[in-house]
Amino acid sequence: MKPVERISAFVKLGKAIQDLNPEDKEELLWRAENNNNWFTKDFVESALEGISLMLSEEKLDAWLSIYDLKDVENPLSIGLMMAGNIPAVGFHDLMCVILAGHQAVIKLSSTDEILMKWVIKKLIEIDPRIEKQVRIEDMLKGMDAYIATGSDNSSRYFNYYFGKYPHVIRQNRTSVAVLTGEETKEDYINLGKDIFMYYGLGCRNVSKIYVKSKAQLQELLGALEVYSPIASHHKYHNNYDYNKSIYLVNLEDHLDNGFLLLKESDALVSPICVLFYEVYESEEQLSEKLQELEPKIQCIVGNGAERVPFGTAQNPEPWEYADGVDTMAFLLELA
Repeated sequence: MKPVERISAFVKLGKAIQDLNPEDKEELLWRAENNNNWFTKDFVESALEGISLMLSEEKLDAWLSIYDLKDVENPLSIGLMMAGNIPAVGFHDLMCVILAGHQAVIKLSSTDEILMKWVIKKLIEIDPRIEKQVRIEDMLKGMDAYIATGSDNSSRYFNYYFGKYPHVIRQNRTSVAVLTGEETKEDYINLGKDIFMYYGLGCRNVSKIYVKSKAQLQELLGALEVYSPIASHHKYHNNYDYNKSIYLVNLEDHLDNGFLLLKESDALVSPICVLFYEVYESEEQLSEKLQELEPKIQCIVGNGAERVPFGTAQNPEPWEYADGVDTMAFLLELA
């Protein structure tokens, strides 16, 4: 396939997702949730919508214009060890491998196999030639290169087995938000999307906020009341009950609005249903701290030119790479 044909297939995939008829969509959402209770219908639908927005012709052209995509006579086998924390989290890696002209050999996560298999099937329906570029395997041995996503612990395993090959190995990351005290109620409500989407399980979910004053916390909790239905999810509510009981038994100070716990902490990654906060004194001090923590931060949400706008953290553009590693450049340099 020529580069323009590979790009066209993904543009058509985006349109196919947008035009998915209600009956087929309902069945797909049900199957995904039945396979993994964390993947509720609303969240799977949001993930699909995010993919379709990413696949607009204008965005793909803007993203790929800086690369020299070529016909690949001898495609390489790229092992993709996919995570399964949020719906279709491995899609971007799959897209990069196919667009680069290589073969994606995929080890799917059992928690996200329904949606990813559907995406692959739909791509092959759009252009049957893509079938030669995608293979699902239980073991990834003898690949030419690897892209693996997982926890800090699993990354050590990945490095042990894949380190001698060209590789991109991702570790735990999380996202934070910076509040200046000038935020509106709408800003706080939008921030709620970044906190609660996918129940906080993604690396682009905000797990910690930096505030100028503790007085902001009550305003935030009040604005976030619109997300109270999230407590009806049994797994989320079990986590809430567990963490709340721990804080109460240990007499640890915290704020509670009935479905979210706010706790002061130096740590970055908070448990499900908990949002850590830290008070900062100045922008300069905070900038230094965030720079030190940069290897563990996926994105910084807030108002300002260098911040991800409130409410958009879970809708990355195609050129916004996980861990800041240019996956496409990595793949093109292999050829």
